[in-house]
Amino acid sequence: MKTIPVTAAIIKKNGKILIARRKNSLCGNPGWEFPGGKVEPGETSQQCLAREIKEEFSVEIKVGKFVAESKHKIKNKTIRLTAFEAVVLSGIITPAEHEEIAFVNPAELLNYDLLPADVPIAKKVIKQQK
Repeated sequence: MKTIPVTAAIIKKNGKILIARRKNSLCGNPGWEFPGGKVEPGETSQQCLAREIKEEFSVEIKVGKFVAESKHKIKNKTIRLTAFEAVVLSGIITPAEHEEIAFVNPAELLNYDLLPADVPIAKKVIKQQK
């Protein structure tokens, strides 16, 4: 079974966390997610995250500490999602590939239709806030 490495950013602003909703995902269905993307060959997870956030939101970020990892099986592949804290250094968050973005209170993350790989990450984020 093929494993696809994917990264996610936990971007906080005024105590709230950025989530974004895309039309289609690696899972093939729409849903909310922590922004990020697929790690390219020869790229670290942190490099991937900085690149993806710049491409998808037109902002420069500083990738911080590891938050959590989850694995989700879809048909003949496994998505390994690794989440890191991230801070916006410059730019205004402008979604290029997402239909909608929201800054939500950590306690409300599970009220959104998160993609399956993002749910365990959200639970860890919520637990860290308590």
